[in-house]
Amino acid sequence: MIFGVVFGILGAVILVFLLSSIRIVRQATAVVVERLGKFHKTLDTGVHMVIPFFDRCSRPISLKEIVADFKPQPVITKDNVTMQIDTVVYFQVTDPKLFTYGVDSPVRAIENLTATTLRNIVGELELDETLTSRDTVNTKMRVILDEATDPWGIKINRVELKNILPPKDIQEAMEKQMRAERERREQILRAEGEKKSSILVAEGEKQAQILRAEAEKETKILQAQAEKEATIARAEGENKAIELINKANPNAAYITLQGFEALKSLADGNSTKIIVPSEIQNVAGLLTSMTEVVKGEKNIKNSKK
Repeated sequence: MIFGVVFGILGAVILVFLLSSIRIVRQATAVVVERLGKFHKTLDTGVHMVIPFFDRCSRPISLKEIVADFKPQPVITKDNVTMQIDTVVYFQVTDPKLFTYGVDSPVRAIENLTATTLRNIVGELELDETLTSRDTVNTKMRVILDEATDPWGIKINRVELKNILPPKDIQEAMEKQMRAERERREQILRAEGEKKSSILVAEGEKQAQILRAEAEKETKILQAQAEKEATIARAEGENKAIELINKANPNAAYITLQGFEALKSLADGNSTKIIVPSEIQNVAGLLTSMTEVVKGEKNIKNSKK
């Protein structure tokens, strides 16, 4: 029985020894192993065997990207404006050995390095440049921090300025400036709108005047053409009538009759004087008869009135 108890105890000790020598490393983590106080190896994802009491394993080191949100830091710009800026740093452990032995409290070291780097960069910029150059500041800080943390086994992926808080009086001044700028832009837009409207109205009036002038011009041209054609038509008609009369070889009786018609028309007018051409003085008797006839017609008209 004594041997049985001894073998049982030895078996239990061996079992505990074997179980304590098994080390399981989870995904996206790493474990640093020290043997007798000296770095031995790094355990990756999976199952590993270590020697109990001789090997000492560190806490699992996360290999995932870590987000560190640091508290606001007072920063003085080039134009002596003090403002609060808080940053967010995205970093990742690339070498667990350097991360373990490179620096004490790596996250705190990154925070202090971020604060000093931010003060150096913003101290070279004025207030307006700081507010409008976030991308430039982010890029410079990422490059500087990545270079400084490389010996620590850390890779800086991104650096972002989360908030930039100027003093209260500066904020009020900026708000007033912003309102003034908006009012100025509004006035400019309104003036440009009125200008464009006036230009459009003037162009419309100009176009209307041009169209009216062109219409009047075309109307006068058409009237002149119509009068010209009418005059030509009358002249051609008179010319044709004269040609027909000449071809007909009228006698003295026809000419006398035409003279009678002309004198009759003159007698019907309001004129009080009648000029008789010398060529028709030989027809005095005819004129006397015509005068009597005209007088008779006038007496009839007067009696009707």
